[in-house]
Amino acid sequence: MLTNVPSFDRIGEENAFAVLARATELTRQGRDIINLGIGQPDFPTPPHIVEAAVKALRDGHHGYTPATGLLPLREAVAADLHRRHAVEVSPERVMIVPGGKVTMFMAILMFGEPGAEILYPDPGFPIYRSMIEFTGATPVPTPIREANGFAVSAEDILGLITPRTRLLIVNSPANPTGGVTPAAEIDRLVAGLARHPQVAVMSDEIYGQMTYDGLQHRSLLSYPELRDRLILLDGWSKTYAMTGWRLGYGVWPDGLYDKARKLVVNSFSCTNAPTQFAGMAALEGPQDAVARMMDSFDARRRLVTDGLNALPGVSAQTPKGAFYAFPNIAATGWRSKPLARALLEDAGVATIGGPDFGIHGEGYLRLSYANSADNIRLALDRIAAFLARAMPPTGKASD
Repeated sequence: MLTNVPSFDRIGEENAFAVLARATELTRQGRDIINLGIGQPDFPTPPHIVEAAVKALRDGHHGYTPATGLLPLREAVAADLHRRHAVEVSPERVMIVPGGKVTMFMAILMFGEPGAEILYPDPGFPIYRSMIEFTGATPVPTPIREANGFAVSAEDILGLITPRTRLLIVNSPANPTGGVTPAAEIDRLVAGLARHPQVAVMSDEIYGQMTYDGLQHRSLLSYPELRDRLILLDGWSKTYAMTGWRLGYGVWPDGLYDKARKLVVNSFSCTNAPTQFAGMAALEGPQDAVARMMDSFDARRRLVTDGLNALPGVSAQTPKGAFYAFPNIAATGWRSKPLARALLEDAGVATIGGPDFGIHGEGYLRLSYANSADNIRLALDRIAAFLARAMPPTGKASD
């Protein structure tokens, strides 16, 4: 058996899927498991979007599409970005891809190589670091701090840039923390980046339409001075409950667009046609299902935050975006990953340990409130009962 592929020793994965697999196995065994681990809406894709894909199949759209995506869909993306951010984006800079990860994969692959440094948020989406290490580049974590409301710190980021920095990754609204970076802080970051014109920026805005309390997401597309080095990552998975459809897009600078196209041609050729028709229906059709989903998430975030803060040794900030809570569990005496394992195996509640999102994640858990209010209440009751009866492991806790 061939196993000697050294570069793959550097690649990681997303532990949320391992937790999902274990939760599924326990359910198969007859256990009652409440899954607050996986990050996907628990709502169905709106019917008009589904029907658009079905119609596309019935109408015979069974073949290849252009590698960059169907022009009408790229035009719909450009129109949507104009509506949301008041920016002009050419459809010729929009690249349709099968899911959000593809844009980050391509961007990190372009800029990552031995000797290069790539800055990424920590705690943050685990694939950032995994891909950086795979390319041989040096991952440089930019700390995302609870004391800062889990917002990006322009000062921290700018202080970590060196002559070897090739790419900066920014994520707001953020996974796993639910943090949203204020517009004034984004302004400071962009102003500081003027001193570092060699640094490209990838802005992961997949949760850009998921904010609360009237808070508005500030897109980096709003800054003309970044346009020649900005890669925007966005898509349909979260906003339209389309995680399994695998549909996303990137907005690329003119100088990188054709390089991205070549990566598409060399990897997946194009995104499947019916899904692209569904994407058009999502952007151009009624948005009431999105509003209803966000109303439900808003009620759940208050429920989960209040419930977490009532637990012994647990404190939680109210998330400002996405659908995650990131409670501080340090005062329970548990380390994060052992607690997450114990909650799944003993209490029947799936969560994700903070260190799965980076070195600054210790002392935290990620809970997704993309589950019903009844299940969230029951999960909180189970966690409370577990913490009341179970002492943390003695000695050196295993990660």
